[in-house]
Amino acid sequence: MSSRATRRPRLVTARGFAKRALRDAAVEPGQPVLVRVDFNVPLDGGRVGDDTRIRAALPTIELLRERGARLVLCSHLDRPKGRDPETSLAPASEVLRDLLGGGVYQAPDVVGPEVRRGASRLESGEALVLENTRWEPGETKNDPKLAKELAELGELFVNDAFGAAHRAHASTVGVTEYLPAVAGPLLEREVRTVRGVIDQPERPLVVVLGGAKVTDKIELIDRFLELADVLLIGGAMCFSFFRAQGRSTGDSLVEAEGVDLARRAILKSEDSRCRLLLPVDLVIADRFDAGADRRETEEPAVPPGWMGLDIGPRTRERFASEIAAAGTVFWNGPMGAFELEPFAAGTLAVAEAVASAPGTTVVGGGDSAAALTSFGLADRVTHLSTGGGAALELLEGKVLPGVEALDDA
Repeated sequence: MSSRATRRPRLVTARGFAKRALRDAAVEPGQPVLVRVDFNVPLDGGRVGDDTRIRAALPTIELLRERGARLVLCSHLDRPKGRDPETSLAPASEVLRDLLGGGVYQAPDVVGPEVRRGASRLESGEALVLENTRWEPGETKNDPKLAKELAELGELFVNDAFGAAHRAHASTVGVTEYLPAVAGPLLEREVRTVRGVIDQPERPLVVVLGGAKVTDKIELIDRFLELADVLLIGGAMCFSFFRAQGRSTGDSLVEAEGVDLARRAILKSEDSRCRLLLPVDLVIADRFDAGADRRETEEPAVPPGWMGLDIGPRTRERFASEIAAAGTVFWNGPMGAFELEPFAAGTLAVAEAVASAPGTTVVGGGDSAAALTSFGLADRVTHLSTGGGAALELLEGKVLPGVEALDDA
């Protein structure tokens, strides 16, 4: 067994956190505290399919319970168009109740008289989970009226939802206009750790990017071409790079608008200290199906009538070797169609390499986090982010509205 299973490397974090944190806030027994959590979890048949984000919120919830606070928890779930029972937070409340051993209640709505009555009846240490904030049209519009109604449910606002920190919504930004606002431990740790990847990484810094769209990650690619030592590109977006090089991509998923961006990135890499590495072989199939005919290519080219669905064995070895030599690894995006078992080998190889790497390893949420969890390797990385989009924007150098809105330290 790898020593990685019993030892986590030092967590590299950015120095300083310019916002007030929960540890600095005075919380009195019986005080109502509004907490923005991230319970945007997958549901399967009305039950929570993956409770990772709920478990990630437990330290903050437990800390407030120990101080005797009365907790009002709010979160969004998915992107409902109005009040949609299939996106209710009731299943998340049930999981939280089981994890805490009781003392958790589900509100019938986001705001309103019944919600206020429910919040007022809470005992110290108990929690009320509001309904899906996106049931309210004012949530995504950062409506002041909704923000004020939410703020009336607490005397302190704690934002612990890193996964929603890149959204300027009523429950992340608007409420800070009406309440003292501090960062929860999870949010603070996420910001410090993700910033640490670019602020003070142990070298070499190896970045692994996958997924489908170059347009989604071109800013990240540009930034890491300036900051990283090695940039490994896999997933469907590698085909935009191959098309830019004049290689055949067959019926592979190619983002047309990503080809020029990929060409620009290739040119930039030629003048960069960062090595840009693309797959050297591929696993291809005649259709997108687990039962499709498939074969491995000697070169990174796809013949007509075939599509690339995974990186090949030589690429897996090459990528794993680069990861093993890294001082810091950041990974975001699968290497192929890992949801289909015959095309999961590339993503599994990267996941195992990241889990076994001796340096600091940070996985940036999204599909890569889901893959890591499905392979049973989530507890073998230094940090598994709960917010893919927020992590990427932070790495791109953008300001996260949900963090910026908090009280300054």
